Amino acid sequence: MAGLKIGKMVLGSLFRKPATKMYPIVPAVWKERTRGHIEIEIEDCIFCGICSKKCPTDAITVDRAAKSWAIQRMGCIQCSCCVEVCPKKCLTNMAGYTAPDAQKVTDTFVQPEKEAEPKEE
Repeated sequence: MAGLKIGKMVLGSLFRKPATKMYPIVPAVWKERTRGHIEIEIEDCIFCGICSKKCPTDAITVDRAAKSWAIQRMGCIQCSCCVEVCPKKCLTNMAGYTAPDAQKVTDTFVQPEKEAEPKEE
């Protein structure tokens, strides 16, 4: 009896569209309000540290002296608290998720040195 049920399911699926998407060939389409991963525009950051204080998992670390901003991708829960409280709006939620990995990786961003403008004589 179970063989008939499985046979019916197999024959029925032969004539339907596939249930899965062909991901590498057809790119993924992200919904409008998808929370993916946190991105920073490091040039606009003032290193105030509000984002690290509001992070519920302590995934963000800000070093004002070294002008660096770091995030533990596997520790981030994409709650968007840091994006909402950033006074310069340099943090954004981007579509797409962090690639899976066997190691816990910390992404560190360092603000580039600003070049001094030449003095006019």
